[in-house]
Amino acid sequence: MSTLIDTHCHIQFQGYKDDRNEVISRCIKKNVIMNAVGTQMDTSKKAMELAEQYDNIYATIGLHPIHLHATEVDEEESNFISRDEDFDETYYDELAKSKKVIGVGECGLELYHVPEGQNSDKILDKQKDILGKQIKFAKKHNLPVVFHCRDAYNELLEYLKLVTSDQGSPITGVVHCYSSNWENAQQFIDLGLYLGFTGVLTFPARKTNPQPTIDLLEVAKNIPLDRFLIETDAPYLSPQAYRGKRCEPWMVEEVAKKMAEIKQKSVEEIMELSVNNAKNLFTNIK
Repeated sequence: MSTLIDTHCHIQFQGYKDDRNEVISRCIKKNVIMNAVGTQMDTSKKAMELAEQYDNIYATIGLHPIHLHATEVDEEESNFISRDEDFDETYYDELAKSKKVIGVGECGLELYHVPEGQNSDKILDKQKDILGKQIKFAKKHNLPVVFHCRDAYNELLEYLKLVTSDQGSPITGVVHCYSSNWENAQQFIDLGLYLGFTGVLTFPARKTNPQPTIDLLEVAKNIPLDRFLIETDAPYLSPQAYRGKRCEPWMVEEVAKKMAEIKQKSVEEIMELSVNNAKNLFTNIK
């Protein structure tokens, strides 16, 4: 059975509190390796602990931009109040000592969830400050960065170009759950980054607003074979075949099938390419 790597999931989240071991067992049976991605201190620690416990789990540690300010997050799959945290480098230094930690994030820029009554420019300034700290942290530990971006692709590109110019060296990493257009995709690729595709790739175009799906299909069609990763973002974004159900990391196989269809390659070839790409970026994966 071919190996698959779900390069971005949240198996440590509360959505799996009742049957986490069973979900992990299903992933083991399907030969799926998981990158459990943290979003703040506690979920990063839990990701590292699970990675230490299971051979097929690795961890990425970091602080998500929605957790820099307390705000209500109302999504299809969950509803919660985000917590207000700062990036505690000493805390994350301890987590990074684990050999199962393979990346930093997810961190980035987010203008979709802006706290009511707060200035978006000030929010963005704080996000850039914390993102900069995590990029430096990643370089210190020789780890790639897992970037989150929502409604802020132009801002993220501008910031990364500035940071790359100032530091005189490229940033290694992936733009997780990519959902912008090919023009922006080319710029991220030129910066040396990978793009991550989730189950969103499998969604049918909506009659009311088909553009995001059309853009994403164009990106998948044009992206070089050595620059894509496949992921689920589980427990969120179930692929179309499982819409309405909680997403599980093994469902990444649906993303591989869709990518194979778009690229006109066999599913086995896309699986092999995706695993090679993941290991090229996340060099600690064995």
